[in-house]
This record gives sequence, structure tokens and C-alpha cells, in this order.
Amino acid sequence: MSQEIRIATRRSALALWQANHVRDRLLEAHPDVRVELVPIVTRGDRIIDRPLADIGGKGLFLKELESSLLAGETDLAVHSMKDMPAEETPGLSLEVALPRANPFDAWVSRGGVSLADMPAGSRVGTSSLRRRCQLLAARPDLCVLDLRGNVDTRLGKLDAGDYDAIILACAGLERLGLDQRITSELVSPQWLPAGTQGIIGLQCRTADARLIERIRPLADPFAMIQAAAERTVLARLQGSCQVPLAVYAEPRGQGFLLRALVGTPDGRRVLRAELAGTDPGACGEALAADLEARGAREIIAGLAGG
Repeated sequence: MSQEIRIATRRSALALWQANHVRDRLLEAHPDVRVELVPIVTRGDRIIDRPLADIGGKGLFLKELESSLLAGETDLAVHSMKDMPAEETPGLSLEVALPRANPFDAWVSRGGVSLADMPAGSRVGTSSLRRRCQLLAARPDLCVLDLRGNVDTRLGKLDAGDYDAIILACAGLERLGLDQRITSELVSPQWLPAGTQGIIGLQCRTADARLIERIRPLADPFAMIQAAAERTVLARLQGSCQVPLAVYAEPRGQGFLLRALVGTPDGRRVLRAELAGTDPGACGEALAADLEARGAREIIAGLAGG
């Protein structure tokens, strides 16, 4: 018997690319299924004139998608996993991580000027406190300005001269065929990405055993390990848009090298730690504890006004 799978997705070009990619993978694995995309506008998509940290963080991009799952209006939600809070929503499970795309950030400048060669006072656009922290730690002489909107909107503002450079995710640009816009990649260990950046996550109702069996073949084993390690650090350190926190599990031998940083938005204080391991939960907990011992809790409490 064929099954219909209704996929909840945001309406942006990148979100639709991801949802169509998942649809194609599902049809390859299960030619008997019928797949329908259900585009949904989230609160995070509607409010684009304020920084994410001021309006509730990344969770604003998925609340409506999760509500549609819980209401039975859709069956599967496709997310950029980095937009998902580390704590799962009751009744829903993050069951699958697809193969990871480029995890790093992209430096995109007018005229192809590198980060090192940007003149003092240049205007750099980003809505991420994580990116702001690392940028100002490296170049405190730059002017960081808020930048919201989808990929095309952000590139349009750069081209219009509102900014001298912007920072985006390499994965998003590459998926949209815009990788030629990348001036350079900001790579580990000097620059760390957001936890699970570049990973597409599939979320469904916990009780939907039949669908879970359907989507399981799409899972990438190592991406699942990376996601588990990185999300463990995020969960323990309350990773969100309100905290400049970066974490990346880099492939290393039979395991991974987990690197993370916590800092202040002005980049004046940055704590770094790294730990090799094979057990994502244990390694994530140990690395987070190391950062806490170095003062991460003090930084986080200060940002929260605690």
C-alpha cells in the first residue's frame, strides 16, 4: 500500500531546495510513496527588521512547522538542523540527519576583498552573535551591522552597497548554485561554525513508527554522530542565538575532534576547548564541562543578565 508523506517546509528558496532534495531521496528509496510539499511561513520569516537574539532566537523558524506536525496536518518537517533548539519538542523526534554539506561560513565581500585585507571601519553584515564574536576577535576595527533576510535578500543588500562584506553559510550558497559568490571560506580551527551547520534534519511525530522506518535509509551515520556530539554541547551550554557559541565535530581517524568556543559578542573574551573522541554524548558533555570550568557559565549568565 502506498503512503502519502506531507513535508512541512519554510517558503524560502533554500528551505524549498532542502525539502525537494528530501522528496527526491524519499522517492529514490521508496518509489511507492507520494510526497507533497506544504510550504509554511514562520514567525522568523515574517520578522526581518530585528536581530534574532532580540525576538526569541532560531526557534522562531520552526514553531509553525512543529505545530503542523503535532496537529497531524503534515507528517515530516525538513529543517536546517542548526536552526533547531538542542532540546526536543515533546511528541516530536529528530530522527534523521542527512549527509553533511560544507559546514563552514563564507566570507562574501564586494570586489573579492579578503577578511585580512578589509580596510578598518568596513561594514560587515551578520545577524549571528557567534559570527560577530569571532569577527571582532579577529578584526576589532571592523563595523558589524545586523543583517536579516533570506540568501537573495542579503546578497542584494551587499550588492546595493549597504555592506562591504557579509557572512553566510557555505552550504546555503552551494545548494543554491551561488558558490561563485564566496570570496573565501572561514574554516576550523581558526573559525568555528554553528553546531550542525550544513546538516539537514528530518523531524516527525515520535509515535509515527511507519514513517520513521521510511526515512531511516536517508540517514548518514557520521552526520548523526556529528549532530549528537554538537547538540550535546549546545544543550549543556544552552546554545541559542543569544549566546555566541560555536561547535564542530571534525572527522578524525575512526572518530572526531570536537572543537567549541564561547565568547562575548564584542569578541574581547573567547574561550576555546577541544577533545578527541568516538562517543558523541560523553565527548560533548566533557567538552562542555571543560568550557564551564574555564568560565563559560559566567559569560552566558552575563549575556542573560543573570
